[in-house]
Amino acid sequence: MTEQELIAGCQRADSKAQKCLYERYASPMYGVCLRYLKNQMDAEEALLNGFMKIYKNIGQYEGKGSFEGWVRRVMVNEALGFLRKKEPLHLAIEDSHVQVAGVSGADHDLAEGELMELLRTLPAGYRAVFNLYAIEGYSHKEIADMLGITEGTSKSQLSKARAMLQRRLTGEEAIAS
Repeated sequence: MTEQELIAGCQRADSKAQKCLYERYASPMYGVCLRYLKNQMDAEEALLNGFMKIYKNIGQYEGKGSFEGWVRRVMVNEALGFLRKKEPLHLAIEDSHVQVAGVSGADHDLAEGELMELLRTLPAGYRAVFNLYAIEGYSHKEIADMLGITEGTSKSQLSKARAMLQRRLTGEEAIAS
């Protein structure tokens, strides 16, 4: 089924098209949800809620940009909404910014699973901003709008997340359980 056929089928609430859409995007979108949420059950719930929103609102996709990008944005928003409900982000405005050196001392051969586990140990606010900026590619202005914070806070949270990750990678800071 082509992407256009898939979209048209979902707009008609065709269960075969909905199943195909789920099968095509569930795995990568689960990974997106898991980057924001600490455990698999929460990620699965956000994923399912995200797909329900996609099925309900697929008519809002205007064909501009990639469809997968639109699906990803729905999932990111769903994961962030879930995160706000379960784990307050504690994004306080900071007056100073932490300066972070490059990660030259860090082990660059970190497996993806190990990196995901390390990201899950970050405080919720750091994790959200780090994911949105470093992985999803949003600008600080977009992040500020999405999270209801200032651009300065977004930059500060990213800087602190990077510093914490660097300290943990180099063994300077223990990972809290």
